[in-house]
Amino acid sequence: MSEPQTYANHRRYEPLQHFVLTPILLITWIATIWQAIKYPSLHSIWVAILGFALLMVAMQVRVYALKVQDRVIRLEETLRMERILPQDLKGRISELTVKQMVGLRFASDAELVHRVREALEEKLNGEAIKKRIQTWRPDTLRV
Repeated sequence: MSEPQTYANHRRYEPLQHFVLTPILLITWIATIWQAIKYPSLHSIWVAILGFALLMVAMQVRVYALKVQDRVIRLEETLRMERILPQDLKGRISELTVKQMVGLRFASDAELVHRVREALEEKLNGEAIKKRIQTWRPDTLRV
């Protein structure tokens, strides 16, 4: 069994994306720039532009996945908060930013009310919220 999730270990790296695809595309782009400088031609410059475009596509795909994940988290957390929060806080759910909800998803049900109050009153960002969580609710299905 793996260790419990905490602030210190909650970040996730996608090995194929972070350690294979992005480095290969970055090295390819650098190599095509070097080739275009060493042997300037329309072709070598165009290949460098295409290398850059491929790197940007890989990054954009990752950004899209993270945005979709944030939207799903916002929906899940809204439903959870509507079930758990007292009436005075239910009406303020829409005041929470996406980043705050992303941080709050790690708070246990028992701790959620207190963390939502802090987030709203102190205008905490997602990282500050995560640092205050005492009992973590693991999220192992992240992108």
